[in-house]
Amino acid sequence: MILASASPVSLLLAAAAALAYAVPALAARAIGAVTARRVLLLAWLLHGLLLAWSLLDKPPRFGFAPALSITVWLVLTVYAIERQLYPRMKARWALAGFGALTIALALVFPGAPLHVEAPLLLPLHWALGVAAYGLFAVAVAHGWLMSRAESNMRKAAQTADEGVPLLTLERLMFRFVGAGFVLLTLTMLAGVFFGEHLYGDSYTGWRWDHKRVFTLLSWLTFAALLAGRSLLGWRGRRAVRVLYIGAALLLLGYVGSRFVLEVLLGRAP
Repeated sequence: MILASASPVSLLLAAAAALAYAVPALAARAIGAVTARRVLLLAWLLHGLLLAWSLLDKPPRFGFAPALSITVWLVLTVYAIERQLYPRMKARWALAGFGALTIALALVFPGAPLHVEAPLLLPLHWALGVAAYGLFAVAVAHGWLMSRAESNMRKAAQTADEGVPLLTLERLMFRFVGAGFVLLTLTMLAGVFFGEHLYGDSYTGWRWDHKRVFTLLSWLTFAALLAGRSLLGWRGRRAVRVLYIGAALLLLGYVGSRFVLEVLLGRAP
């Protein structure tokens, strides 16, 4: 059983964090907005402790589900900061649901053990990649908020005084796309020029596999989005659609390939 690989502390933290996420996601109105925010903060703290504790496992493990878990935690971190600047931003209940889901996935699919003799540069390479995932995920969240706000305005479901203005959401979305694009570029360059140092004896040279193809396609999509914004004035629904396409390709690049290897094929990459 995969859950048997988790330590008792990990199981306890995961159960507590998932439950804390589930409360505001499912019963925010029943417990009130103030209590829901406090429970969400507790869930975020427990989630962070869980991620930190997982690094102490012997050996630590990593895979598609832990990557998703870290990504959601990063998104919630950015959201918590933005919430102080834009109190009207409303996405915490959906993010709480994703938090509970990714924690459960990481318990069932903890990934492959990391070898102790792995090069020191490898964690830095992964950190760049996960950070890029997190920034693009934040951009996607802002794109979703834009689409929802625009839809509500078309249906006259909200007034101009409610929520974060569309132009503000759009500006924030492109800022996160730009930052994620820089990190993704650095991650790809590191893989190309320092692959042997990153992966040591397991490095077999450059090859066009599914991971690299989808990652390159996502990079080209994000580059087109930023160029379209700068040169052609892309905005609104067109920009959000291109963002969704790039994010989906990036998700297939790492998470998708690892999911196939770990779950469908049942072997470590």
